[in-house]
Amino acid sequence: MVDQPIGTNERNEAGETEASRVYLHLKDVFGGMPRGPRLKRKKRHDPTESQAFGVGRDPKGLGASLEMLTNQLGWRAPLTQAELLNSWAAIAGAETAKHSTPLGIDEGVLTVQCESTAWATQLRLMRVEIMTRIITEFKEAGVVSIRFQGPNAPSWKKGPRSIPGRGPRDTYG
Repeated sequence: MVDQPIGTNERNEAGETEASRVYLHLKDVFGGMPRGPRLKRKKRHDPTESQAFGVGRDPKGLGASLEMLTNQLGWRAPLTQAELLNSWAAIAGAETAKHSTPLGIDEGVLTVQCESTAWATQLRLMRVEIMTRIITEFKEAGVVSIRFQGPNAPSWKKGPRSIPGRGPRDTYG
């Protein structure tokens, strides 16, 4: 093949021009159809699709969005439990709250630490009234019972799952 100057349209032995060879090479590389701007067909309206100005598309307030999120993620019970612990003074009364502190809720049991055994006894007598307030105001907290404990004193019992009996003192028999 003889070198030809650029831009000439001379034919080779097969009768092809350089432009047709380039065209055929690009056609093989990039596919058969020329790539140009395509016109999109207009879609028919589908009633199941979302509409820009349809029902339910209005913006919601932050409170409504957070409430929906807490319901979806299952945070309702833990948030209600935290609210219950924070509002202990309103549930038990201001004077009683000065002498008692809610420690937490574990498996439906609210544990309350009392300042003295006398306050623990007084709160045990008020148990029904306190449980009624908790059930009416904080249903979703899941509180089933309340445990009032006095100040910590040493005892032979070690933990809530100790076995009954005399224990280590029963070695003389």
